[in-house]
Amino acid sequence: MPAPVVSIAYHSGFGHTAVLAEAVRAGAVEAGATVHLIKVDEITEAQWEQLDASDAIVFGSPTYMGTASGAFHVFAEATSARWATRAWQDKLAAGFTNSASKSGDKLHTLQFFTVLAAQHGMTWVGLNLLPGWNSSTASENDLNRLGFFLGAAAQSNNDQGPEGVHKADVATAEHLGRRIAEQARVTLAGRAALSA
Repeated sequence: MPAPVVSIAYHSGFGHTAVLAEAVRAGAVEAGATVHLIKVDEITEAQWEQLDASDAIVFGSPTYMGTASGAFHVFAEATSARWATRAWQDKLAAGFTNSASKSGDKLHTLQFFTVLAAQHGMTWVGLNLLPGWNSSTASENDLNRLGFFLGAAAQSNNDQGPEGVHKADVATAEHLGRRIAEQARVTLAGRAALSA
């Protein structure tokens, strides 16, 4: 069975989301995937073809004004060419986001990603982690410390650069990378069994 191919299509305005993208990449590589990091505001035709050839696509963007960044929205609209041909149908999808506030309306960004994936006929893969840091014995260093289920969510102080991304949020993004790679492997094995 060939290694699953995972592409991470992301935008990062100030570097925080790029830290998460790298963490998702590291987790997916650790789980045996071949991974492509694609900056959507610099995307090339060759990278569009990498997305088309991927088994899974992970969407990533900071949350600005309650939704994904403008640069990510431009990319999302450009995917309509793929939508018209169903090029991404039955691929797996997942997502991650970052904002300065602990909530920051990040859920809306993750929901935007899920709708984008649904329009393409993709299958969404959630975080599959219970919330951390929600009891007196818990810690802000827990995985999924912000308690999201749809995808990985991070909080980074607005007066710090990429070095300020919380280590628990980085670890949560790594978990997402491992999970999407593992689920892609399961999906590929299932399809191989069906066609045998």
